[in-house]
Amino acid sequence: MFQNIGITGIIMILVLVLILFGPSRLPELGRAVGRTLFEFKSSARDLVGDSKDEDESSPNKK
Repeated sequence: MFQNIGITGIIMILVLVLILFGPSRLPELGRAVGRTLFEFKSSARDLVGDSKDEDESSPNKK
């Protein structure tokens, strides 16, 4: 999706975020994004683990 964005595109996005949210809210925004990614990854791991457990518990499944 973002293969062709390049370094100038990333810099422009960062400047836009800085303008929109201001320097005082950037740490708060970063923490929120980090927490969201952590929760998403842990939920994805749980879902993958649950499906593996179901596959192992029913060997007659084709």
